[in-house]
Amino acid sequence: MNSDISVQLRDGIEITLSTGEQIVLDGAKEDLTPVVSHAHGDHIVDGTTEIVASNLTAALTSVRQDHNIKSSSNPAVTLHDAGHIAGSRAIEITDQESEITYLYTGDYSTRDRFYLSGFDPIDADILITETTYGKPEYTFPPTKEVVREINDWLEATMDEVVILFGYALGRAQKLQRILAGSCRNTIYVTDAVADLNDVITSYCDVQFPAKRYSTETTLEEGDALVLPMQTSRLAWIESLIEKHDAITAGFSGWAVDDSFIYRRGLDRGFVLSDHCDYSELVDVVESVDPDQIYTYHGFSEEFATHLATEMGYSAQALKQNQSTLSDF
Repeated sequence: MNSDISVQLRDGIEITLSTGEQIVLDGAKEDLTPVVSHAHGDHIVDGTTEIVASNLTAALTSVRQDHNIKSSSNPAVTLHDAGHIAGSRAIEITDQESEITYLYTGDYSTRDRFYLSGFDPIDADILITETTYGKPEYTFPPTKEVVREINDWLEATMDEVVILFGYALGRAQKLQRILAGSCRNTIYVTDAVADLNDVITSYCDVQFPAKRYSTETTLEEGDALVLPMQTSRLAWIESLIEKHDAITAGFSGWAVDDSFIYRRGLDRGFVLSDHCDYSELVDVVESVDPDQIYTYHGFSEEFATHLATEMGYSAQALKQNQSTLSDF
């Protein structure tokens, strides 16, 4: 690889092209407009006012940060559907001078599900892939099978109030779509989730038939309440569960582990993920067939080792403030 080119993990991922131009992905650097894959909080820095991203990601981030964020472009950057959440994009970068192409996946899923199209891999010389579930034990069942299991549970608990925990942006919307096709009576969401629903429906052909939950709301048997995952341990949520003798469930790829429900204090867990599982990560690598692979997040070391020792790729896990291959 050209010695003038580098890939670094700093505040986000920084790529230095052969021209010296720097591009920062899902992070921040002074005087640079960041390229943002999606609107989850760990991928964008507070106070950002302009991003290279999909219009929907800019709109969702504006709501989450409570100020206007402008969507712009970069001639070196092409955005592709990532299949993670609404508005998410994988990022293709073309170095015009060296003609080297980069593919930064951001968080992604190759599965078509609900209102999302899965990520369709493209050719690239250098692949930078997330590896949240980069170990073989994290292989997920088909989404239709999981949805069927969830619906069976929703029907079996019709004489109960159920509380479903999922990320406010992404999982919460998918849970609402599942609930809309189920036997449950009324679906409720918090204002935080409802505000994101409104943005998504203005950009996508999808509806979320949920009502806003408030402290004045009376939950009845057969009702369902969708809450952000991070609220599950809050005192008022625990009081709400106790008041209604509600049954709780969480939805995540981590539900593969039996310990998931115990760590979260839940009654049920379902393997519903917005990421690639292990086998899908491998499939993407084989489809892209890059000359160099960088892994980050989750089981990055384990996945890079597998790619290098078992599949013959040049692969390295990105580490903070390391860059070219000579630094590894």
